[in-house]
Amino acid sequence: SCLVPRVPLSKGMISRRLFSRATNTVLQANVPLPYFTLRSFASKMSAGTVNVPKGFRAGAVACGIKKNGNMDMVMIASSLPCSVAAVFTKNKVCAAPVLVSRDLVDRNHGEGIRAVVINSGCANAVTGDQGLENARKMSSLASQAVGDDKGAFVMSTGVIGQHLDMSKISNGIQAVTKKMSEDNAGWDLASLGIMTTDTVPKLSSVQIALEDGKTVTMTGVAKGAGMIHPNMATMLSVICTDAKVSPALLDKALKYVVNKSFNNIDIDGDTSTNDTLCVLANGAVGNKDIVDAKSADYAAFQDGLEKIAIDLAQKIVRDGEGATKFVSVVVRGASSEAEARTVANSISTSSLVKTALYGQDANWGRVLAAVGYSGVEVDPLKISLWFSTGDGKSVQRGTENVDTDSNKIVHLLEKGQPIPADEALASKILKERDIAIVVDLGQGGHDVTMWTCDYSIDYVKINANYRS
Repeated sequence: SCLVPRVPLSKGMISRRLFSRATNTVLQANVPLPYFTLRSFASKMSAGTVNVPKGFRAGAVACGIKKNGNMDMVMIASSLPCSVAAVFTKNKVCAAPVLVSRDLVDRNHGEGIRAVVINSGCANAVTGDQGLENARKMSSLASQAVGDDKGAFVMSTGVIGQHLDMSKISNGIQAVTKKMSEDNAGWDLASLGIMTTDTVPKLSSVQIALEDGKTVTMTGVAKGAGMIHPNMATMLSVICTDAKVSPALLDKALKYVVNKSFNNIDIDGDTSTNDTLCVLANGAVGNKDIVDAKSADYAAFQDGLEKIAIDLAQKIVRDGEGATKFVSVVVRGASSEAEARTVANSISTSSLVKTALYGQDANWGRVLAAVGYSGVEVDPLKISLWFSTGDGKSVQRGTENVDTDSNKIVHLLEKGQPIPADEALASKILKERDIAIVVDLGQGGHDVTMWTCDYSIDYVKINANYRS
C-alpha cells in the first residue's frame, strides 16, 4: 500500500511515483509540473543506505497539515538525554519555533534534550502570540510523548502567516511516536516527511574512529530547495550522533562547521524566517567524553561534522527550485577569508550571472561586475578568471585552456587582461551539470568556495504558484 494517499490532480500538477527503499513501496506524490520536468538531475528519491547512530529513533507520518496528504509530521528521539547545539536564522522576522527552540537550548544550557519534532506544510511564522503558544505546545506534546518533561526541539516549514491546526499536530505526534524506528527506514521516512518544494530527500551519514577505538556515527537530514541564502543555517536540518561530547564543544564545532557548509550555499538570495540547524549527541556509543578542544578526538569529531554538513548543504543546492546547474564559486587570493566570502557571495547571488549560466552563455563580464560591486577593495589588474567543469579544484594559476574527457577549463582573464575566448570550449563547459567559476583576486592567500545554482524559467513558475 502507498504511504502517501493519492489525491486528485489539479491544474499544473503531475503525479510522481516515487520509490522508497525504506519500505519497498511506491509513494504517490502530486507535484507541480515544473519540478518534474526541469529538476530531473536530482533524481534519486531514496537517499540510499546510511549508517545510523545508536540510541536514536526516527520516523514520519501524514497528519493532514499538507493539503496533498503527504507526510508532514517528523520526530527524531533519543533514548538518552543529549547535548544539543543549534544555529538559527538571522532574519529579524523569525518564526515561533525558532524563538521557542532557541529559548529551550539556552534555558537548558545545551543539555538534556531528547527529541526533535518537525512539521512541514505550515511555517508557523508571523503568527503572533498564538503562534508562540502553538510552538510551545508542540514542544511539550513531543517531549511528553517520549517520556520527558524538558521540552522537545521544534521546527516548522511551509507557508508563512498561517496558524498550525493543533488537533492535527497532537494526533500526528502521537502517531509518529508509535511509528519511529531505530533502523535506516525511520531516517528515510524522516527525510521525506520534512520536504516541501524539495523533489528529493536529503539524508547523509559519516563514521569516525576515536582514539579509544570507538566508532562514532553521525546521521543527518535536511530540507530546502528555495528561500536559501547564507545567513546562518539556510534551511532545516537535524544531525544526530552517538558520540559523547560536551555541550560547549558541540556548540564550538557547529559554529565552525556552519561557516564551511550551510553558510556557503545560495539558491535565490532569500533568507528564510525558519532556518534552523541542530545537532544532538547522546553518547550511546560509550566513548570517552570529548571535552578538550585540543584533543585528537575533537579534531576528528569536527572533521566528521564538517563532512556531513557539506554533503547536506550541497544536496540542497542540487535540488534548487528550477535548477539545472550545480555551480562551485571558488574565490582565491583574497586578503582575508571574510573578503573571499564576500566576493563569492556577490557572484553567487547575482541574478545576471545565474541567468547567464542557465542560458549557457559565457558572459564572464557579469562575474567581474559582481566582484567589483561586492564592497571588497580589489585591483582589477590583479584578477584572473576561469570557467571549468566539476568543482574547480584543478584550476590553478597559470592554467590555460584544457579539454579532456574528464576535465574542461577555459581561461578568460589573466591579471586584468582578457584572453580571446575559446567559445566552443566555453559552450562545452556550460552544457555540463556541474560547473565552476574560479576567480583569483591576486591579493593574498585566503580562499572560499560557495555553492549555488542557476536561475531558470521554472524557478519563476514554481514560486509564482507556491501557495496554489
